[in-house]
Amino acid sequence: MTMNDSFKSTKSSEIVLTELMLPSHTNFSGKIHGGFILSLMDKAAFTAASKFCGRYCVTASVNRVDFLNPIEVGELVTLKAKINYVGRSSMVVGIRVLSQNLQTGKQKHCNSSYFSMVAKDENGVSCSVPGLIISDRNDLRRFLRSIEHINNRKNRKAVYDQANFNPENYKEALKGYNVKMEL
Repeated sequence: MTMNDSFKSTKSSEIVLTELMLPSHTNFSGKIHGGFILSLMDKAAFTAASKFCGRYCVTASVNRVDFLNPIEVGELVTLKAKINYVGRSSMVVGIRVLSQNLQTGKQKHCNSSYFSMVAKDENGVSCSVPGLIISDRNDLRRFLRSIEHINNRKNRKAVYDQANFNPENYKEALKGYNVKMEL
């Protein structure tokens, strides 16, 4: 558990951002630019994290983002975000991006991602956040998924730490890949 005495539900962090996609948001192929969507996702993550902890928050990392479906000019994009995990000063915000064709009403799931946010005090120092109340199976599943992701990231960092990395240990692992090692 947390050393913090206050706890909040995931529901207290939920936010929805909706924006109409304009021609100025497009890339060179005429689809909505992925960087623009990432910017909206960062805004959603900041809003959900700040709403949850009542503090200014910064983005510490972004988990993988797969762009599943293109977004067209004129579609309405909706981002749904809420806290999935809390640590001492960090939070993982889950974000789901949907687009809707306003003429047909058809919706598409465009991407999902997880942003790690850190709460800061008025001096820019990391500060504690409320604990998380888990009230249903989905909250528990998302919390446990975040723990697994954090542990995998720590393990990956340790395995590939520059000081301990030995290329000789990976020669066999590279067989079958389109790579030639000339170390």
